[in-house]
Amino acid sequence: MGFLTFKGGVHPPGIKELTQEKAITKLPSPKLAVIPLSQHLGAPAKPLVEPKNPVKIGTKIGELQGRISANIHSSISGIVKSIEPRFHPAGFTALSVIIESDGEGEWEPQEEQDIDSLASKESEIIERVKEAGIVGLGGAAFPTHVKLAPPQDKPVDLVILNGCECEPYLTSDYRLMLEHPREILLGGKLIMRALNATKGYIAVEDNKPQAIEKLTALAQEFGFEVSVVQTKYPQGGEKQLIYAISNREVPAGGLPFDVGACVQNVGTALAIYETCKFRKPLVERVVTVTGDIREPQNLLVRIGTPFKELIEFCGGYIGEPEKIIMGGPMMGIAQPDDNVPVVKATSGILVQSKMSLPLDEPCIRCGSCIDACPMGLLPAKIGDYITAKKFDLAKEFGLLDCIECGSCAWTCPSRRNLVHLFKYGKLMTTNN
Repeated sequence: MGFLTFKGGVHPPGIKELTQEKAITKLPSPKLAVIPLSQHLGAPAKPLVEPKNPVKIGTKIGELQGRISANIHSSISGIVKSIEPRFHPAGFTALSVIIESDGEGEWEPQEEQDIDSLASKESEIIERVKEAGIVGLGGAAFPTHVKLAPPQDKPVDLVILNGCECEPYLTSDYRLMLEHPREILLGGKLIMRALNATKGYIAVEDNKPQAIEKLTALAQEFGFEVSVVQTKYPQGGEKQLIYAISNREVPAGGLPFDVGACVQNVGTALAIYETCKFRKPLVERVVTVTGDIREPQNLLVRIGTPFKELIEFCGGYIGEPEKIIMGGPMMGIAQPDDNVPVVKATSGILVQSKMSLPLDEPCIRCGSCIDACPMGLLPAKIGDYITAKKFDLAKEFGLLDCIECGSCAWTCPSRRNLVHLFKYGKLMTTNN
């Protein structure tokens, strides 16, 4: 079997051995949950509760606003203590619902559904996903119900379940594929039904033979084919994955449905299965806790749990942490402390205590970033324009097509902080 791939990319060390053999462990619910009303791309949810209101697990506490938004639910049972701005791990301040646990762990009523009865009910699948507040769990956090309802003039025939998990250190998706392959494929089947798609693939990098074996044994039963792709970063980027599997190229400024494709993370597929089967809203997710801590693990965590509680459950720090990153080292976001809450986009928590700061020296015009860029951009030139505050020129050279994968920064011998520059440039471009 040939391994599918894309042009560009890099090969950073995986460092997945810390957690890849660690089965998913359920973390106890927090005594205090801080649940931001913005955990998705788009407009923040509108609060539906007030201080002193009682809530159960699964109570809807935030209602989506507009098409690009998502519902928010309580992850614990208890009393709403306050609604106030709190620091968000994505790097901004967001209105958040603070809930104090009552220790009861009572859920809102759930209703089990025969999955096969949804075979011809595309709108019901989409409505359940929308009501459950499901977003992309690979890190982008795009509202999933929007992906399942593309414009009528752009039908989707191809569904790809993304099990690549190419980001170094992270193994949460890998463990889900080992421990819940049937449920993931059932979720994929529901995605295909919602879109009336005719082709389904589940993409897994070739360095995950156990996952490939488990999924291959089940895939055909659910109308899927396992596509083994080359281990390379950022193989899990949706545009790179679409090209690797189908040879379809998403145009600059375009979206996957422009080429008839839809990519969903395997964790998202599992969440879709759970809400269609049990009406379970998205109140928890698997997080890889790794790096310079005593017992790296994969944990099933309630949304709103402070990072500190995950790290303490894993034995605490080894030495003084120099960086605490939400996500992995390539695309992750450094945190000010360990009091920030787990959100729907928290795929991992990486602790680094010995990492030296980037040099961030002047560009030597070697062209390494150009060779590595999977989008075919000129990262060094775009970075220069942003540094010079020539944001229009940066945009003209493809700034908005950058997927912020970090391949350019990783391969740069001067260690230029290019991803930081691109995030800043996009912010300034949007605001202006």
